[in-house]
Amino acid sequence: MVLQIQPPTQPEVIYPDSDGQPVANNTIQFGWIVEIKQNIEWLFADNPNVFVAGDLFWYPVEGRNKIVNAPDVLVVLGRPKGDRLCYQQWKEEGIAPQVVFEILSPSNTQTEMDKKLLFYDRYGVEEYYIYDPDRNNLRGWLRSEDGLDVIPQMADWVSPLLKIRFVPSPEGLQLYRPDGERFLTYTEISRNAEQERQRAEQERQRAEQERQRAELAEQARRDAIPRLLQMNLSIEQIAQALALSVEEVRTLVQE
Repeated sequence: MVLQIQPPTQPEVIYPDSDGQPVANNTIQFGWIVEIKQNIEWLFADNPNVFVAGDLFWYPVEGRNKIVNAPDVLVVLGRPKGDRLCYQQWKEEGIAPQVVFEILSPSNTQTEMDKKLLFYDRYGVEEYYIYDPDRNNLRGWLRSEDGLDVIPQMADWVSPLLKIRFVPSPEGLQLYRPDGERFLTYTEISRNAEQERQRAEQERQRAEQERQRAELAEQARRDAIPRLLQMNLSIEQIAQALALSVEEVRTLVQE
């Protein structure tokens, strides 16, 4: 009797979706993460194949759950929108995030950021941007044949993939959409939406008032016709007096 020995079962690899650490270390960093993520999402809202995420674990290598990073914001062109617990690249047609943003906080060390740069260089990021809001310092890298190279001049730099423009200023970094509109905070967007709602409501009220005025004027003309007829005015004279056509007066008389 020949016994067939089954190969040992390989344990399932678990890909955690959290490390228990907060998304951001302070409100400034969190505000920048939210602003960049939301504005890019709105920029590509009509494109179903652009995935944008914030603080999402990215696993580039199947079976290697120690090889992981969680960019503050990542953008994947060519992958569908939708919720994910983490970004497992081998399940995404092998497509790596092409654009990555990191927003520095006081707790970030140079060693940590050097490791992130090495990771993004090794696993295929095309554009990498770091912004330090405390120092108002912006840096960027763009992929060449030899890997990620430093972008020497970030003032008015336009992302080749996203087409957004970076405008450093003494007051802080400004980002602009391809149509020239500035990236807005959630508060600014909500305020603009409320102002637009108020304008629309005012326009509706003006239109309603105009409709009511027109109805009152029409009713006044109708009411005037019998009185004018009693004054022995002709149809033609009534039409001239009320700024109506003869046909309109005749129709109103018949009613």
